[in-house]
Amino acid sequence: MAELIPYPFARLISRAFHELDRQETLFDLPRSKFFTGDAAHDFSVRFHGNPASSALGPSAGPHSQLAQNLVLSWLGGSRIMELKTVQILDELEIGRPCIDAQTVGYNIEWSQELKLEQSLYEYVKGSMLIDMLVASGEIHLVPGFDSIIYDMSVGYDLAGIKTDRVRAFIEGMQDSTRIVDEIRKEIPDEFARYRDLEFRTKLSDSLTLSTFHGCPPEEIEQIIDHLLREHGLHCTIKLNPTLLGPERLRGLMYDMLGYNEAVTPDEAFEKDAKWEQMKGFVGRLGTTADELGLGLGVKFTNTLIVENHRDFFPSSEKEMYLSGQPLHVLAMHLVRDFRREFDDRYPISFSAGIDRKNFADAVALGLSPVTVCTDLLRPGGYARQRGYFQTLTKRMDDVGASDVDEFILRAYGVARTALEQVGGQWGGGFDEAIENGNRLSTLVDAGLYQRWLGAAKVLNTELYVDAVTADSRYARKENLKLPKKIGSTLDLFNCITCDKCVPVCPNDANFTLGIPKADIQIVELWKSDGAWQSEHAGSLVLDQKHQIANFADFCNECGNCDIFCPEDGGPYVLKPRFFGSLSEWKKYTALDGFFLERSGDTEIIRGRFDSREYHLEVRTAVAAYSGDGFAVTFQVDDPVGTIDGEASTRVDLTYYFIMNELRKVIFAEKAAVNYVNA
Repeated sequence: MAELIPYPFARLISRAFHELDRQETLFDLPRSKFFTGDAAHDFSVRFHGNPASSALGPSAGPHSQLAQNLVLSWLGGSRIMELKTVQILDELEIGRPCIDAQTVGYNIEWSQELKLEQSLYEYVKGSMLIDMLVASGEIHLVPGFDSIIYDMSVGYDLAGIKTDRVRAFIEGMQDSTRIVDEIRKEIPDEFARYRDLEFRTKLSDSLTLSTFHGCPPEEIEQIIDHLLREHGLHCTIKLNPTLLGPERLRGLMYDMLGYNEAVTPDEAFEKDAKWEQMKGFVGRLGTTADELGLGLGVKFTNTLIVENHRDFFPSSEKEMYLSGQPLHVLAMHLVRDFRREFDDRYPISFSAGIDRKNFADAVALGLSPVTVCTDLLRPGGYARQRGYFQTLTKRMDDVGASDVDEFILRAYGVARTALEQVGGQWGGGFDEAIENGNRLSTLVDAGLYQRWLGAAKVLNTELYVDAVTADSRYARKENLKLPKKIGSTLDLFNCITCDKCVPVCPNDANFTLGIPKADIQIVELWKSDGAWQSEHAGSLVLDQKHQIANFADFCNECGNCDIFCPEDGGPYVLKPRFFGSLSEWKKYTALDGFFLERSGDTEIIRGRFDSREYHLEVRTAVAAYSGDGFAVTFQVDDPVGTIDGEASTRVDLTYYFIMNELRKVIFAEKAAVNYVNA
């Protein structure tokens, strides 16, 4: 398996701007799927006092690891980026495949796949490219939809977080001036006008602690205390669904939702923090944060650890982590429990089964950020975010709300009850404001308004949790349908070109190649008594509108494209695989694939088929083609009639024709822009 290889910033810039100009797409996301704001609606929220233009963001996971992940999330409307969790152990062996989103969500991937230092550079690169895109004017943002928050996510124990390397990562996120000044020099001359941009250098002043399952409660408290005091960070504590306790959790999972096969082992409840322990450390840490003038919040929830009862992941994996629809119900029960305990004292971040249908509800509960992962792994990928805002807009219009605070007050009809709970008096002006869509905030002073909002959040939570628990769409019987398979097996070329594999890849590793339809006659040649002989050996038929390819540097073999591909075999396994450097192509000798480069007026492609390597160079219509036992030259368009050279074995031109077609489509003057030719 190839490892993730960060893309050079200069090439990333070139890819982004040229693709947008030539194809009206950006990292394969069509412009029509961008969400750039709505002039009639203010979606903005605050997170630890900082403004963000929307509550939506990617969860710390596969959609926030590489620079292009951040850009794609941003293009879909995300404005609070929960960056992928980093830790001192950054050379993990993670089983493959590692993501199973066939029905609900399961995974065995729980930390970054890059070095700490690489992660820092990726986050800075992503931020800088977003700054450049905003400055270019090519992304037509509605005024006010440009406020972004980058929230660090760090784990998993105190000893690791105290190391010099993790400290350097945190400090680099707090002040990335050195890295920004270093990277700005990589901006190509073509885009030199952006070199002097005032790039953001304080990427983050907040951190979500992702403690692994089983982290002792006293260590959670020690870690947050350290981050508050030593780094001056606003902190959010990501909590586990096991806080519900075994009886309640299993009652919800088994009796209410029907997920009897998703068994959480007893040890998980024994090792994780208990409710009373959580109450204690949240209260104490809240006091510390107040004394330091910092924010403290919680996040519901981490994934749910369950026994590996499926055959998708390697058999060595005894446990896996559940997300998606059932986790939404569990996490919402914890939100309600927490607010019953603490009222609206602490802000709550949320991540569990968010999708188009419930995003607006999460916003109405005053949750921020509302982060998403599992739903973005489904067909459409990052483009699915646009639908979240379409639903939110309709819900806001239905109740006459033009901003998030007004929506919180109006969404469930609790405005009057909430106001009276905090000591306010409901008068005729309030009914008129509700009826005409006027702002309720103008009718009370600022302090009362904030208490009113807090009470509405709590009341909304009570109503929503009752509704969501009874909603059949979260139950197992509504989530049994598997992605459709049609019974055929993928080959190097000519799948059904449904293109589902392109957007479901979080890293944008899969892409299309516009190879023209053709019926290429294949021959074998050999040398006998000094003369070349030939024999027809079939044909290579290319009969689809385009072909699918894979960029190896960004493919971590998570398996998600295989889940949603209607054919068997996996696009990441069987489709043409391109490497971003010769060294990577040479390194992974067990992986078939290609490396292309230009040297002056010579176009070079190296290919590996069934572990056998071939080399093709083309210059002024003359090809030099070599492999094990042969080295020949010929005219590109007439290899049989013009072949010359030496061969101790038969020369099968099948691989030549494949490599030549790939060369032509990648290096064509008006070729579609991709990671290979950028």
